[in-house]
Amino acid sequence: MPFISGKEMLDHARQYGYGVGAFSAHNAETIQAIIEAAEEEQSPIMIQVGQKVINTIGLAPMKVLIDSLEKNSTIPIAIHLDHSRQFNQTMEAIQLGFQSVMFDGSSLTFAENIAITKQVVAVARALGIGSEGEIGKIGGTEDDITVDEKDALITTTEEAIAFVEATDVDYLAVSIGTAHGIYQETPNLRFERLKEISDAVDRPIVLHGGSDVPDEQVQRAIALGVAKINVDTELRQAFTRGVQDAFHNNIDNIVLADTLGSGKEKMKKKVQEKIRVFGSNGRASALIESKKVVTI
Repeated sequence: MPFISGKEMLDHARQYGYGVGAFSAHNAETIQAIIEAAEEEQSPIMIQVGQKVINTIGLAPMKVLIDSLEKNSTIPIAIHLDHSRQFNQTMEAIQLGFQSVMFDGSSLTFAENIAITKQVVAVARALGIGSEGEIGKIGGTEDDITVDEKDALITTTEEAIAFVEATDVDYLAVSIGTAHGIYQETPNLRFERLKEISDAVDRPIVLHGGSDVPDEQVQRAIALGVAKINVDTELRQAFTRGVQDAFHNNIDNIVLADTLGSGKEKMKKKVQEKIRVFGSNGRASALIESKKVVTI
């Protein structure tokens, strides 16, 4: 199984103009769906561990579960800690062997966000791990974190520059009009702002709230510097509908391999769909050849 740091993965994606799907995992079947889809598409991927699953299963058990299910994979994978708002939790993920970590200080003052993110970057860089920071607030709910729409802020180019110069974070999550969850209206991303920020900070940009954004907008964002697209809600939706379909087809079937397997297959198709939209299909071998990959 080739593990690769998030920085190496996203630098390659940005250089060659494609996006990496950062897909959230919640149990064994969702991990399998992500890996199987990526294997069939020969796509590099990030498998995200978010706060909801940390609160229900735990950070260390999820890492062990992902490791055990990745053993026979051939594609580059980075396990990513998503939306950590605790410095200690971020350090724990690094100690457990995550290849990418995000400290989300967007709810803090700008100075506090910089101070903690800078510490995370220093540790991650010393160990060859990718680091992600966030400025601006992305509306909606992801896992157990909710930001009211009226509090969501579009990131300014000036604060993006100041944040990157102060922290030297490897990749930057910005607010350009996306939200976590399913949209009530079609989103309109701020492409001019995205281009300004991407050109100014000269590093991969992360698009949070990637679920339900029209494909053409995602592809335009990738062309302007987005290299990581987070997808969670659409995957949970697909998995749940697959399980519901299984019960609808045979309400008396209580074999979990059948019901959960139906959810896995539906989610797998959604992951494959996203991989093709992001243009990462067929990129695995080129990434492996161009970067130093640690095989475990």
